[in-house]
Amino acid sequence: MRLVFAGTPEPALPSLRAFLESDRHEVVAVVTRPDAPAGRGRRVERSPVAALADEHGIEVLTPPKAGDPAFLARLRELAPDLCPVVAYGALLPESALAIPTHGWVNLHFSVLPAWRGAAPVQAAVRHGDDITGATTFRIVKALDAGPVFGVVTERVRERDTAGDLLGRLAESGARLLLSTVDGIADGTLRPVEQPEEGVSHAPKVTVDDARLDFSTPAAALDRVARAVTPDPGAWAEFRGERLKLGPVTPVEADDPLAPGEVRVERTRVLVGTATGPVALGDVQAQGKKRMAATDWARGVRVEAGERIS
Repeated sequence: MRLVFAGTPEPALPSLRAFLESDRHEVVAVVTRPDAPAGRGRRVERSPVAALADEHGIEVLTPPKAGDPAFLARLRELAPDLCPVVAYGALLPESALAIPTHGWVNLHFSVLPAWRGAAPVQAAVRHGDDITGATTFRIVKALDAGPVFGVVTERVRERDTAGDLLGRLAESGARLLLSTVDGIADGTLRPVEQPEEGVSHAPKVTVDDARLDFSTPAAALDRVARAVTPDPGAWAEFRGERLKLGPVTPVEADDPLAPGEVRVERTRVLVGTATGPVALGDVQAQGKKRMAATDWARGVRVEAGERIS
């Protein structure tokens, strides 16, 4: 089939590569978000999907909005049979949805109808789900509500960050998306409507969502920190300045600590929570490089009773 692939970040790359390596389908163009500032230098860069398409000499479409008339006209000229989508990052209007013969088929990183929305993997980690997965479905006007073609499941490991889990789902999801498109091409696969029960939502994670609250239990704090790693990254404040934090680990300690209270030991730095303490992992103070928590604590000379808020 003639495909126009839509996607933007790195998790979309395994799926795009799967189609590029397939001898059954032809990727005639990709749709991705416009070039944007990235990194510490804020240099304008191509999206990962655009960069991969450039390597293969594939046309790249970067409409400011998916309803842009020039984009819709070019999409009609390309005459795709189907448009696979992985983390494109923009809503598709009905004028775009109607163009490909077999519609737009999205790879979503949850087992729908659970965790519809922009941040399903982060939500699964934050809420302590044991099992999550990926789903392929036909895009309709309502958010992530279209009929389902296929599902794969994935166990959420005890120390998974959102980045760890998403990396595995991007790979297994790519295989699912390719098999879904193969089945549609063969005429052997029909979508099934999502159940009305079990719907949950996973909105985009903000920087404020990533602030750690040490007045909560250690287990909950641990899940939040892993859910926002690597993006946007957990943080708190120490001496009035923002402190970026890697994942934390609930541990046992002989003496109790008040919520937020810091204790520096020889091989670890502990912070109190509403239950037991957590050990800090990597730490990055403003204007500094990321370092082990013990090196940070020695450098700033944490005093007895000081707290992270």
